[in-house]
Amino acid sequence: MKVGSPSSWRINHMRGLLLVGLIDAVLVGQVAAHEHHTDEIPDGEVISPDPLDATLWIHIAIQTTAFGLIFPTGMVLGIVRSRWHVPLQTIGVCLSILGYFLGHAHGGRQFAPNIHSACAGSMMILLIIQVAFGIYLRLHLEKGIHARLRRYTVLGHGIIGKIIPVVSWVQMIFGAITALGFCRADHMGQCLAHYIMGSAFIGYGIVLTIILLCGQLWLKRTGRSQEFFDSLLIAAWGCVNTFTEHKWGQDWGGNDLQHTSMGVVWWCAGLLGVWLSRKRDGSPRRNLMPAIVILMTGWAMSAHKQQLMLSTMVHTVFGYTLMAAGAARIVEIAFVLKDRNIVSSRNPEDTNSFQFLTPFLLIASGFLFMGATEEQMALLSQKHVTHVAYVLLLYSVAFLLFLFVNMLLHLYAAYTWPISNKTISANSGADRGVHLESNGNGHVLAAMKDRERRRVRDAEEFELEGLMSDAGDGDEGVISEGSSSPGLMAGKKETQRID
Repeated sequence: MKVGSPSSWRINHMRGLLLVGLIDAVLVGQVAAHEHHTDEIPDGEVISPDPLDATLWIHIAIQTTAFGLIFPTGMVLGIVRSRWHVPLQTIGVCLSILGYFLGHAHGGRQFAPNIHSACAGSMMILLIIQVAFGIYLRLHLEKGIHARLRRYTVLGHGIIGKIIPVVSWVQMIFGAITALGFCRADHMGQCLAHYIMGSAFIGYGIVLTIILLCGQLWLKRTGRSQEFFDSLLIAAWGCVNTFTEHKWGQDWGGNDLQHTSMGVVWWCAGLLGVWLSRKRDGSPRRNLMPAIVILMTGWAMSAHKQQLMLSTMVHTVFGYTLMAAGAARIVEIAFVLKDRNIVSSRNPEDTNSFQFLTPFLLIASGFLFMGATEEQMALLSQKHVTHVAYVLLLYSVAFLLFLFVNMLLHLYAAYTWPISNKTISANSGADRGVHLESNGNGHVLAAMKDRERRRVRDAEEFELEGLMSDAGDGDEGVISEGSSSPGLMAGKKETQRID
């Protein structure tokens, strides 16, 4: 058998699979065998008074880098079938394994049994399954039973690849509250409300950014307006809030009535938004109901009664930020877009700078709400931190996340719709008001329109296949370690154009 033969190559990859299985077994054994020391934790507390040691800080830095930066970037590279997908994800896996063991080897502060450590093993097992799927796809086994297995492996690999960033976000939140000993006993319900609702605002801002930069053609294919989906989600969430913010059958207390009435407003306005999202002929129509709901929610939260002055000020800024997001959305729909979905029908990718304001303010409001729990406010008050410094810090984090989201979407668009020099020249000429017909070059304009139609067709083929849904045909739109390279995909496009 030759060293470079396909059989030898497959044997080496099977060894890789065995190595992955061995690592998996070691990780599971580590979870079962590790003992969490709690002898220094005072009675009635969940953490010891010791500071976080260097090992735990390194664990935090490594896992944030791996799960917060590398894996989301690798997900996008997998969607666009970049050759850098596998190397980057390999680096992320190695870092995550190192961080996992460091998390079990730290000294300093001790922790009572908590949700972060309970989920760590499951998180790593999910990652190991993803790696195993990727290695199997790299073997290119496509004959016999492998043809059927490969189809489901590609689907599973894509689904897990898109789930990991979301699960990572939740696990990082668990890590933060565990490190501080928050969200126990009576504080649990309040923590859930702040972190779930805050994460929902952040997710909403990210989805709006995706739709703005990469999803206009997908939205057009659905035959629905953006407000249809927004209103549907608002109505569903309002129903949940209506029946969960108060324990029915008991006396109303605290802010129960305000929270419940907010849920009622959400589902009432959501139903109206769904109705207004279609014209009589069934075509999509823009409306302002979701924006009005966001504005009213911000107004209600700005007047939310709090026990601490710091908490009152942070909630006020949160409410104003949410009101600004709703007002910006109203201006965008009614005056910037004038009830259209896009700025320019000539180029669906054109955006107005004002359109970035609403997604960013939603992300900022999400961080403000997540950072306004009772325990956080009490801790900051003890440290004499002013609301101005705290709000500026949270806004800084929002700026960085919004930057990262835009970078990932730019990466996706750069691979999916590469801009040629001819396109740049044509767009520049159009921006300067150059009319090709006036020069007698009508055939040039026809060629440009033909290229534009082909570009739109290609965009429709690849638009949001991986970013917005997991529904795809075969290997389309999922993260596949063994998929074609961008060069091959470009060759496929050129073949379609010749046909």
